[in-house]
Amino acid sequence: MRLNDITRTTGFRIGLLFLVLFSVTSGAVFAYIYFQTYGYELNLIDSALARRAKVLSQYEPATLIQEIEEGSRNDTTRREPRGLFNANGEHLAGNMNGLPKAPFFDRPFEIEVTNPGGSRRVLRMLVHELPSGQFLALGRDMHDLREFHELLVQAMESGGALVLVLGLLGAAALGHASRRRIDAVTRAIRRIVHGHLSERLPAGGSNDDIDRLAAVVNNMLDELERLMREVKGVSDDVAHDLRTPLTRLLAGLERAERRAKTSDEHAQAIQSATEEARGLLATFNSLLRISEVESGARRQGFTSVDLTRIAQDAVEFFEPLAEENGISLRLNATKPSELVSGDAQLLFDATCNLVSNALKFTPKDGHVVVETRHVGEEVELAVRDTGPGIPEEERDAVFRRFYRSEKSRHTPGNGLGLSMVAAVAKLHEMKLSVGDAAPGCRISLIGKRVTASGQS
Repeated sequence: MRLNDITRTTGFRIGLLFLVLFSVTSGAVFAYIYFQTYGYELNLIDSALARRAKVLSQYEPATLIQEIEEGSRNDTTRREPRGLFNANGEHLAGNMNGLPKAPFFDRPFEIEVTNPGGSRRVLRMLVHELPSGQFLALGRDMHDLREFHELLVQAMESGGALVLVLGLLGAAALGHASRRRIDAVTRAIRRIVHGHLSERLPAGGSNDDIDRLAAVVNNMLDELERLMREVKGVSDDVAHDLRTPLTRLLAGLERAERRAKTSDEHAQAIQSATEEARGLLATFNSLLRISEVESGARRQGFTSVDLTRIAQDAVEFFEPLAEENGISLRLNATKPSELVSGDAQLLFDATCNLVSNALKFTPKDGHVVVETRHVGEEVELAVRDTGPGIPEEERDAVFRRFYRSEKSRHTPGNGLGLSMVAAVAKLHEMKLSVGDAAPGCRISLIGKRVTASGQS
């Protein structure tokens, strides 16, 4: 990986941005501390000079000269020079040769003087005018304070350089790690683009932004892979399941063309062909209906729907057919109303498909029960029968388009009823489950319960 590639990564740029922010913040904090410390120490020196001048100004002239001379003898390093001068600026006492030119009295100022050895130093000075007209000059060498602050600045410079180097290395490490993860994601996407639909974006397990994005994209890829499988499956199933009725339709027409001689035989052939065509049209209408439901276009028209009322209407609709087949069909509702948010017509169609499917496979003198109930914040609509049931290994497959188990191959239907139920359940974000009714089968739709105003 080239350095130029790393510097273009988001991780490196974010690391660099934080380095700049940290450097600016640290510089501002150091400057504040520096000036506060310098000002505090300078104020201590100024206060000491002012106190000493106040004390010395209270001495008698002879005592003052004696005190200044004694202090000068003790100051062998000339770190605290002092001097007494008359009104004309002539030297009277102390280790200062001349009266410094003060821009103002009783206010500290700095001057630069030359030592006997030729070196230069900075003094903090204060000149006080005595009541006698004489001038008292007091000073303090600034070498220690200047040296201390030079050490502070050097420490800041070396620390800043260390922070800069470590920050750049950290930003490069972040950029490198970010580039590696992005490269892994890019390679996975390229494999997906080249047809490996089972490939998924890698996740680092840290649940960071990239992991959350990868999780969302992987969910999208799962859905795309499912849809692709369904499209392929539908194409295969359409070719397989519609070939038989089309073959019968074509064979019937050819047979009528060759053999039918009377008008009754022609009418019978036309009636047979019409029934086959209606069956094909019903199959295509069912496919279009499922596609319409899966598109989600009807979600905008959702209202509060009473599942108990839906179940009751479905039972009333199929009661004549149940009586004709000698099957007991009844409603078992635990509540007067169980409301969900949805499309009433689609939920009614799904319930009718479940009831029709149950009646189709329930033998004579059997029972079909439609029931509604609520469990906590969820509402369940279930259809239970006493038929042969659905084997556990086929309970997911029965919701695929055109799926027909071996036991139902010769039963009328096109294998799209439960696919329609699955599409409606997905549109309404309802859980669809198949269970064992012992004997028979129990298929349930479970959705989120809402109040009459449509709120959960």
